[in-house]
Order: sequence, then structure tokens, then C-alpha cells
Amino acid sequence: MSKPVRVLIVDDSAVIRQLLSTLLSADPEIEVVGVAADPYIARDRIKALNPDVVTLDVEMPNMDGITFLRKIMALRPMPVIMISTLTQAGAEITLEALEIGAVDFIAKPTSDIANTMAAIAGELQAKVKAAAHVRVGAHRAHAPARAPRPERPVRPNDKIVFIGASTGGVEALKLVLMGLPSQCPPILITQHMPPRFTAAFAQRLNRECPMAVSEAQHNDILEPSHAYIAPGSHHLELIRAGAHFRCNLSDGPPVSGHRPSVGVLFRSAARVVGPRAVGVILTGMGKDGAEGMLELRQAGGSTLGQDEASSLIYGMPRVAYERGGVMRQCSLAQMPDAILDACDAEAPASAGRASRAGVAG
Repeated sequence: MSKPVRVLIVDDSAVIRQLLSTLLSADPEIEVVGVAADPYIARDRIKALNPDVVTLDVEMPNMDGITFLRKIMALRPMPVIMISTLTQAGAEITLEALEIGAVDFIAKPTSDIANTMAAIAGELQAKVKAAAHVRVGAHRAHAPARAPRPERPVRPNDKIVFIGASTGGVEALKLVLMGLPSQCPPILITQHMPPRFTAAFAQRLNRECPMAVSEAQHNDILEPSHAYIAPGSHHLELIRAGAHFRCNLSDGPPVSGHRPSVGVLFRSAARVVGPRAVGVILTGMGKDGAEGMLELRQAGGSTLGQDEASSLIYGMPRVAYERGGVMRQCSLAQMPDAILDACDAEAPASAGRASRAGVAG
């Protein structure tokens, strides 16, 4: 048996420190080696204890979590999981932390903390163990430049792009969208993320990316040059309603442990547009989307998967590739061009009615 993952917990709340210690220690593959009430204590304990993973509270006295995270990434890069409140402000700060280099985050509740935290113990333990295997910063060497590149025109042919991501997806999605032209096909995105966070994420991308980006609303009509992100509380599917393609939101049971689920999105792509779909699966933990991507490929769609070297967590792309759903693996730097190539390619003549349907009617 391999050595347990050594964790340092940094949080100003004694209650949260105790809760996290109890929940993480319940997993025999995790060892809590220490706790710290503020970043100054944490700095000394990181040096003394050399943990594999640090959990870091977003809001702390003396030095806020973002400032301390910047210092960690500059001086001693290591896997960090942010502990954030389920608020709009907490979402904004957490998204900034993920861009700085945090591996993942856990959203802590604002009420009934003990019971709610206990309910997500399995998720917390899995994220800590996954983070321990991340080579912090290594995947960034394979990322494309952040600056928007010159426009590459895409001829209109009714293609629709479907993207799924999980751990590491916040940064990966931004880099992919930044590499696409403003005049692009409609894009539907499912990123594993809780409510409130997806709205903040969409707003952040809308400010920085060439195309319009919004959190999907039920019955939104798909428009070119627009990306739609699944709300953190609902599955996102594509439906055909008369002359239009629309976003359909549902609060059905989790699929592969997730709502929103990448698999639900991909299956709707296979069912509704088939050969006119371009499916993309990016970095993430677990296997959500693998079966849906296989169905999409079997329906004639183009399917792309992020490669291991550029993935923060090579879980979802790996399973999709091993199950035969991925036609081509490529790095994050290559992904925008691969998407555009797939959008430019002619769909098979057997595309039928879907191939002739207009995106926005």
C-alpha cells in the first residue's frame, strides 16, 4: 500500500479545522499532518511538515487566502485545494484562485455546517487524493498563450460545439475559448461546479473571451458566436423545437455522480445533431462524459480529448479515450485549431434532417 497523502489544513475557524481533520482522517489513505489558523503559522508548518496537499480557506485574518496562495505558487508550488463559501463573493475569489494555480475547491455551507460537510466527505477525500498526484505547473507548459490570436474565419455549416470539463476545467476552458474566433459556432459547456459559481464563471469568461458567454437559461435559442454554460444546479441538454435549437435545463438525478453531467450534454448532442456535433472532453477527475462521447462518435460526430501532458487531471479524457469515444487527442494548445478543423469539415451526407437544420432558424 502506498503512503497516505499528507495534508495540512489552513483555516481560521477552529470548527472547520476540526471538521476537515475528522472527515479527511476517516480515509486511511489520508493523513492530516497538521493544522494552522493563519497563513503565517501555515508558512512555518509547510516548511516543517512538507505536506503533499494544503487545504486553504479563502477568507482569513492577517493575510487573505489569495495573497497566501500567490506566495505558495511563487516560492514553493504545491497542490492546494481552496475552501470557499457558497456565496457570489466566494465564487469570484475561488475562480481567481484557480487561475493562480489552485488545483480544486470545496464549497463549504453557510449553515448546518457539520451535517452538510459530512455529506460531501467522499468528494473532499477524492479531491485531496487526486490533488496529491498533480504536478503543479507542469500542465501549464502545454497551455496556449493567453492573448487572443488573429481571427480564423469559420464558414457557417450548422456545426455546434459541446465541451465537458471538471477539475482543472476553469483554466482550460478559458484558454480554449480565448483561442477561438469571435465568429464561432454555438458552444454548449458543462463544467462541474456548484450553483452561484457557474454564474460568476460565465460572467468572468464573458469579460475576457472573444465570443459572448452566459449561464444557460431554460429555452435559450442557440445563437452563433455565443457560449452557454450549464448552471451548477441543472443538467444542460440540446433540444430541437420547431425551427430552433434550444437549451433545455432539468433538475433530474445526478448522472455519474454529477449534476450538471457532461454525459447528459453529450448524449443530447448525439441524439439531436449527431454528425453536426463537435464534442470536446477536457481535464477532469472521474469518468463523466465517457459513455456520452462514445455515443456521440457512433452518431457521426467529431470527438476530441485533451491529452495527458496538458491535463491537470487526466481522468475524464483518459476514460473517454480508452472506451473509444475520442477520435483525436491533442494538447490544450492544439485544441482551438482542432475544434475549428472539425467545424470546417463537411458532415457526412447521412446527417439527414439535422444536417440541414439552421442553428438559429
